[in-house]
Amino acid sequence: MAKKLSRSKWYAKEHNTLTRLFSMKIIFAGTPDFAATALKALLDAGHNIIAVYTQPDRPAGRGRKLKPGPVKALALEHNITVEQPLNFKQADSIETLKNYRADLMVVAAYGLLLPKAVLDAPVQGCLNIHASLLPRWRGAAPIQRAILAGDAETGITIMQMNEGLDTGDMLLKLPTAITADDTGGSLHDRLAVMGGEAIIQALTKLSNQQLTPEKQDDKLANYAKKLHKAEAWIDWTKPVSEIDRHIRAFNPWPTCQSQLADKIIRIQAAQILDQDRADNTTQPSNKSGEILAYSKQGIDVQCGQGQLRLLKCQLPGSRAMSVTDIHNGHPDLFKPGQYFVGCDSQAK
Repeated sequence: MAKKLSRSKWYAKEHNTLTRLFSMKIIFAGTPDFAATALKALLDAGHNIIAVYTQPDRPAGRGRKLKPGPVKALALEHNITVEQPLNFKQADSIETLKNYRADLMVVAAYGLLLPKAVLDAPVQGCLNIHASLLPRWRGAAPIQRAILAGDAETGITIMQMNEGLDTGDMLLKLPTAITADDTGGSLHDRLAVMGGEAIIQALTKLSNQQLTPEKQDDKLANYAKKLHKAEAWIDWTKPVSEIDRHIRAFNPWPTCQSQLADKIIRIQAAQILDQDRADNTTQPSNKSGEILAYSKQGIDVQCGQGQLRLLKCQLPGSRAMSVTDIHNGHPDLFKPGQYFVGCDSQAK
C-alpha cells in the first residue's frame, strides 16, 4: 500500500511541480486559428511563452495588404516576441532559435516541416498538437479527411516530433465522436479547444515525468492530403451518405458545388432524406442528380443510392442562403426534372 503524504509534504510536492511547470521556457510555433486557440489556452493557464514563431504575413482582402495571422495577432496582444522566418535553411534562423534557450517548443499547424536542427534546439524537443488520433490521419487535412472517410471518431494527439511527417511517438490522446451534424468547421472548432486542453494536460504530466511515449504503427496510417478546390465538385452517382459527408467535410472551405444548366450552385448544408433508401443497393427509378422536388423545405435530389435534401445554397453573385429564402425569391428556379451535374465538362 502506497504511503500517504502528510498535508505539508503534499503541498510541498505540489508547489515544486507547479514551479517546474510554470518556469518552463516555452516557444510556441503556429499560424492559423487552430493554433491561436491552443496558444490562448497556454497563456490563460499561466505558462511561460518566451517567443512565438509563425508564418510570414500574407496578402488579404481586396487591397491585398499584408495581414498578420491569428497567432501573431494574439502574441502581439500579449507583448510576446514574434519570429517569422521564411524557412529554417539559413544558419542565422537556427542560431536565433537556439539563443532563446527554450526548454520546449509547442507546435500547432505551423505550416513548415521542421529540420532536425530545430527539433533538437529546445532541451526537451518539440511537442505537436495534431488534430487526429494518430496514426489514423497524418498530413495537412486530418479533420476533413476523417469526415469524408466516415470515421466514427477523431481527436487530438500530442506527439513528440521527429523528422517525419506526423510520425513521432504519441504522448497523449483525447478522443471525440464525429456526429452526423459535424462539418469541417464545427469539428475544427471543437478540436481546437481540445488541443488547448490536451497540451496543458501533457505539460502537467511532463513536469511530473508521467508521459510514456508510444510508437506509431505505420500500417494503420493514412495520408490526409491538402484540400483542393477541384475536389469540391459533387459526384451525384455516389451514395447519398458519401455525398452528405462530402458536403459537411468541405464546409466552410472549399464548399461543395454542382452545375445546374449554366449556373454553378455552391452547397453548404443538406440532409439525408431516407436512410433506409440510402442503404438500398437497388437501382433507383430516377437518374442521379435529378431534382425531384423543390419547396421551402429544400431541394430534393436523387443520388446514386438514396436522396438528399439541399438546405443551404449559394447562387452565383449572391451570398449563401437557406433554401426557404431562395424559394421565396425564386419559386421557379429549381424545377423538378432538371439535373445537377458534377462539373462543367459534364454539363456540355
